[in-house]
Formats: sequence, C-alpha cells, structure tokens
Amino acid sequence: MAELTIEQTPIPGLLVVRLPVMADSRGWFKENWQREKMVALGLPDFGPVQNNVSFNTARGATRGIHTEPWDKFVSVLTGRVFGAWVDMREGPTFGQVFTIEIDPSVAVFVPRGVGNSYQTLEDATTYSYLVNEHWRPTTAYPALHLGDPTAAIDWPIPLAESELSEKDQNNPTLDAATAMKPLRTLILGAGGQLGQALAAEFPDAHAVTRAELSLTSSEDLSAWPWHEYDVVLNAAAHTAVDAAESTGRADAWAANATGPATLARLATEHRLTLVHFSSDYVFDGTAGDPVGGHREDEPLSPLGVYGQTKAAGELAVGTSPRHYVLRTSWVIGEGNNFVRTMARLARDGASPSVVDDQVGRLTFTTELARAVRHLLESGSPYGVYNVTGDGPPTSWADLAAEVFQRCGRSRGDVTPVSTQEYAADKALAPRPANSVLSMAKIEATGFVPRDVLTSLTAYLNAD
Repeated sequence: MAELTIEQTPIPGLLVVRLPVMADSRGWFKENWQREKMVALGLPDFGPVQNNVSFNTARGATRGIHTEPWDKFVSVLTGRVFGAWVDMREGPTFGQVFTIEIDPSVAVFVPRGVGNSYQTLEDATTYSYLVNEHWRPTTAYPALHLGDPTAAIDWPIPLAESELSEKDQNNPTLDAATAMKPLRTLILGAGGQLGQALAAEFPDAHAVTRAELSLTSSEDLSAWPWHEYDVVLNAAAHTAVDAAESTGRADAWAANATGPATLARLATEHRLTLVHFSSDYVFDGTAGDPVGGHREDEPLSPLGVYGQTKAAGELAVGTSPRHYVLRTSWVIGEGNNFVRTMARLARDGASPSVVDDQVGRLTFTTELARAVRHLLESGSPYGVYNVTGDGPPTSWADLAAEVFQRCGRSRGDVTPVSTQEYAADKALAPRPANSVLSMAKIEATGFVPRDVLTSLTAYLNAD
C-alpha cells in the first residue's frame, strides 16, 4: 500500500495529496481526510466546517471554473475526474494552470483564490469537497470560462461534447475576469504609539482607530467583516497604569482582558492569526534572572490592576490556535512618553528626580513592529515572545541621564531617587522592580534586536 504523501504544484499553495487505498474483494477503504497526519506533512490546518458532495450522472459533466473565497479539500469517492485549477489571485502567478486526473487515491488542497473545476471521466462519479466557510447563496466570487483561450485547459472530452451549466457557459475569459484580492491585515488601535508604528510597517493594512472599532463593544466586534482578513494586530489597550487602580479599573478590564477574549474567539472562528501585545507588568519583578530577565514560561505574578488585566488578556489570546503575544517593556513611540518628557525637561533647564531602583530596557515601537513582521514572515511557532531593545539593562534614572547628555546637559542634572521616595504623596500603581525580559526565544527564530542606545540616539535626532 502506498504511503500518504503531499506534493507541491506550480500554483503556490495548491497541493496534491496521495491517499493510501486499502482494497480487497469487498471493495476499498481510505482515510479521505486525516488532520493530524496531513498537517504533519505540510497541509495547512484549514479548519473545514462543511462537506459538500456532487453526484454526476454521466461521463462528461463539467463544472467550474469557480473561485469561492475559501479553502477546499477536493477528492473523488467513486469514479474519476479530470481536475483543472487556475490561479485567480492578484500577483505574478495570476493565470497559472495545473491539471491532474483524480481517482479515489488522489485529493487536492485548493487555497482561497484558486479557481476550481473538473470534468467527469466515468458515469456515476461522486465528487466531494471540504470547505472552511459555510456556503451562502449570496456569496460573490470570480469565475472563469472553461474554454478560456489563455488558460487553454486541454479537456479530455471537448467542451462541445460535455454537459455544462448555463451559468458556466457565460463566465468571463481571463482578460475580463476579476482577480481575487488577498486577505488583509487589520490593525486595531491605530491611533496610539504602537498602532502608528504598525501602520508604517504594514502600509497595506487596514488601520482603524478606537473610534472606528472598539474592543469594549462586543456588538461592534461581532459585526465586523472578519472574513476579509487573515491577520489582526491588536494594538488597542488601556495603558493608564495609575488610573487602572481606581477610576479606570472597569475600562482597563474591558480593553485589556474582555476585548482580547472576544478577539480570541473571533480569531478561532475565522482562522485569523491574532497578534497581541502584553507587558512586563504581568510580573512582580522579584523572579527571573536580573540580567537574563524574565522568561516567557515564568508564572505570571502581576502586582496591580493594569498588570492583572494584561495577564488576563494574555491567557485569553492564548486560547486562539494562531496567536502571537509580544510581551514588552518601557515602550517609546510617537506621542507623549518618557524620552520626550526628559528631552523637554532638559531643554527647559529643569533638573528632575528619577527612579533608580526599577531596571529594564526601552522598547521602541518601530522595533516591536519589526518583530511582528519577522514572526509572521518567518512562520515562527505561535506563542508568547519577549521583545525589547538590546543592551545592558538600565534604570529610569540612567536613561534620563542618557537623554540629558544627548541634549547637551550634564548627566548629574538628573537626581536618582528610590521608588518609595518618588511615590510619596502620589497615587501610583505598583511597578515591578525588575522589568528585564529574556529575548533568547525570539532570537532563536533569527530576530536580531537593535541596541537601545543606538535607537535612542536615532529617536532624539529625528525629533
């Protein structure tokens, strides 16, 4: 008996699956769809939700070329067909053709955007296909004429001698056909520091602000056209750390925990890759190597409400099969932030007191966006990844002194103070003393983080 194998074709993503068929005098048996084995061999884990069966009475029945907006796994249960596929996706392989004869020992995985068609070679042929979207009669999709001269499919039975539907006879030729656009990337929270960096890194993405789509509105989230996307970058969050301890408690839980939980459910339902961002505040700062930093698998131990909501968001996102959680610290981007505050104080002649017993690394939003692209394009395993700038850990006071020096002031104009001294008479949330995050995991995927001080210089020069 032949082994289960998967073969590439000239059409990207279109795969031929050779199925072992066990036959004896009674007939035959095969595993027509076996997720675990097939995914291990490279078939996408496409999540079928509907099984359609087409029975064809006579030899010569010809159907297609249809480009429904979902993936298919096609096979034959009885008889034989001549299968033909045309790439109808925008891009360099638009119009590429692949054909193969299919009997019960052959199946084909057809990715979204590739036109599917077949011609029966025997009477009483039963054609089956799994799809990962529920079929709806209102769904519109590109189609191609079976006799298109550019595709030039060499049908075994001339189309003039075949049985075609009236609809298929009126499909357009390739020069007039509509190419299928790729699924898009959606950026949530595009108005924030991180959202702006993501929009710059992914210029073709659909970037929406909190006013356009809020994580705190489950109705808005459920009504959104998720079938138009394949990746969601969730930069929306409640980041008012101190307010989260009092007046902003409900807002923090809604945006940082409930919203991501809803996104995780939707990502699972629509097979989306969900990218979410978390914080060093999920740790209390007492564990972890003080130099090597907190690892991704360290137990969560948040001190305050903000950290608790971010931890809850992490856990919720982790329920989605295709997820990346980027845990980061001390984020700097466009807008008000620590670096710009220190630069302004330096220019204004002020001499601030800055905490010196909280240690970590800055993370520039451009670096986070670059890490997202790396994870997506490298196909790195899903899961949690720490992402910060590189270099020796420093305190907030050390960083303030660096900014002052680069602005022409003396490092001594910054006065180091303890967290306890700084927090006196202030309503501040508890903060981890050690915010250093280990980056060994993401570095193992080939990502090389940039040095914090080099990025700091470039950031100040750009201002």
